[in-house]
Order: sequence, then structure tokens, then C-alpha cells
Amino acid sequence: MQFIDLEAQYLHLKDKINARIQKVLDHGQYIMGPEVQELEQKLAEYVGVKHAITCANGTDALTLAMMVLGIKEGDAVFCPTFTFFATAEVIAYEGATPVFVDSDADTFNICPIDLEKRIQKVIEDGVLTPKAIIAVDLFGLPANYPEIEKVAKKYSLKLVEDAAQGFGGSIKGKRAGSFGDMATTSFFPAKPLGCYGDGGAVFTNNDEYAELIKSYRVHGKGHDKYDNVRIGMNSRLDTIQAAILIEKLAEFPIELINRNRAAKCYELELSPMYVTPKVPQHYVSSWAQYTLMSGERDTVMAAYKDKGIPTFVYYKTCMHQQTAFEYLNYKVGDFPVAERLAKQVFSLPMHGYL
Repeated sequence: MQFIDLEAQYLHLKDKINARIQKVLDHGQYIMGPEVQELEQKLAEYVGVKHAITCANGTDALTLAMMVLGIKEGDAVFCPTFTFFATAEVIAYEGATPVFVDSDADTFNICPIDLEKRIQKVIEDGVLTPKAIIAVDLFGLPANYPEIEKVAKKYSLKLVEDAAQGFGGSIKGKRAGSFGDMATTSFFPAKPLGCYGDGGAVFTNNDEYAELIKSYRVHGKGHDKYDNVRIGMNSRLDTIQAAILIEKLAEFPIELINRNRAAKCYELELSPMYVTPKVPQHYVSSWAQYTLMSGERDTVMAAYKDKGIPTFVYYKTCMHQQTAFEYLNYKVGDFPVAERLAKQVFSLPMHGYL
């Protein structure tokens, strides 16, 4: 069996996807063609925000958010240590300092209590200027935004939602991608909503932010691409990828139902043997991954392999343990929950055609 069965999805949507791609080949507008604008409108409607601005990948989406917020050297940006490297990478790329935060033991997402402690520590030290928080919707579950937003407001920090894994999730009906000042997502093929290459998007209700993102993604353009009013980047979503995503987005609500059905089956069968994922009341997960915990992870994964069932570990190494961040001088034991997760978590196959 496949860990993420993209082939089964394609076979189900083959005629619609092929027709969409052929339409692009016929009109020949391969960069920023009409399908890009159509997708952006549909994404904004689905998420429930005013603006969805596509870009080349999820990392660029986060980078664009940092650029819009003016993150720079001397700034502190808080993010989970238990996440994919890009979350912290984009902070350092702007010359700012990532300040890592421990995980919530039940949801694996950023812990609001530890977040406030880390903010207070930075303020007390007086070396860095606290500027923003990047919260991650890990494995499909939105982070605890009701509490995180309180913390952000208390300390006058901007909040960015990294919804790359959480797209489709929600809290009390409010969808992932609509929290914070801005939100980002990735359309990497393995994500809940993925294309057949790289792609990303930024979501916001802020008109000024939206205009800045549109400028930054095309070399800091003004009225046209030869009127450059700021230093930007080259980060546009290909029209063919947009065409593919339009058809996948139309099918996504059904796939989301199927993912949640699969998760319920996993919970029923596996909760007596492992620590299974916890979804708080009023939350919906998009189940980017179905992640278990076991103190005998290697043995368990080997047993699944013997049965022809693929497993994978997200993530073996926390951010504070990465070689690239050695200069921050964190040590073992600074993030006990996240470090335990890194040693014990493993994920089972999960997709909308399981």
C-alpha cells in the first residue's frame, strides 16, 4: 500500500484534471494565467478570507509573510521547535532570531503556556525585540488559536498561521488559513491539498498586506513588472498547477470526510496499543498525517514494514537540535515534550482514498 496514494487520487480525477491541463496548453498562458486568479478566488471562498495570493511554494509563502511584517535583524519570532525546518528557516533568512517553544503534550502543537514564558524571557533579557509568532497546524490539527491570539494581543505581536498541514481543518467552523494576521499554506504533493509540483499561498483579510504580497511575489513590482518599487522575489504559481488545484479543491471536501473516517477507524483499532492523536472539542483535523506514539518505535515500525505497511517519522529532530541552529545555544532538556515526541512519534498511511 502507499503512504499517500496520489495515483488513486489521479485515477479518480483523471478526466477532469487532464481537461483542465489541456485548456492551459490551448491558451498558452503558463505564468499567471486565468486559472491562477480563478484558484485564488476559490481558495479565499473556501477558507473564508478576503484575499488568497498564490506563490511558488509554502516556504516562499512564509517568507512573503515575514517580508510584509518587516521582520529583520534584532527581532525575535516565536515558533514551535517540533515542526518542519521551513517554519524556523524563514525567520533566520530575514536575519531575525527564531525563539523556539515547546509542544502541547496532547495535540503536539505549540504550547500557549510555554509560548508566554518564552516571550517574557526575551523581554527580560532585553537583547531582542519580540515581533511575531508563527504557529503551525501540525499533522492537520489547527493550533490553539483562541489562546495563542490572546497571548499575541497581550504582547502586541503579529501572528502568522502556518497552515501547510492544516488546510481543511477548523475550530468551531472557522477554517485553517483564516487565523492570525496572515496564514500560509503549501501545495506540495503530499499535503492535504497538493498539486503536481510546488505551490503555496498566503491568506489575509488585510488589504494592505494583500497588495504588498502581490508586489513582493513579482520582484517588488509597482503598476507593472518593470516598475519595481521595492526589493521582492520571483514566486509565482504556474498556471498548470493552478488548473490541477482547481479540480482537487472541488473534490477536497469529500476527501476530508474520507480522511476523518479513516482516522476514526485507526482510533478504534489502535487506541488500546498506542498513544493516539487527540482532537479537542469543536476542532476538526484534516489529518495531513495520522501520528502515533510508542516507546518502542523502531520495533513497531519494523513490524508494520513486515506486513507491507509503510510508516514515516515526522520529525526525528527538533529545530533546537538542528545543526543550523547550534548558534542559539539550546541544550538537551530545554524542550522536554517536543524532545519526547521526536523520539516516539511515527505516522501511518493517510489520504482520501485509504
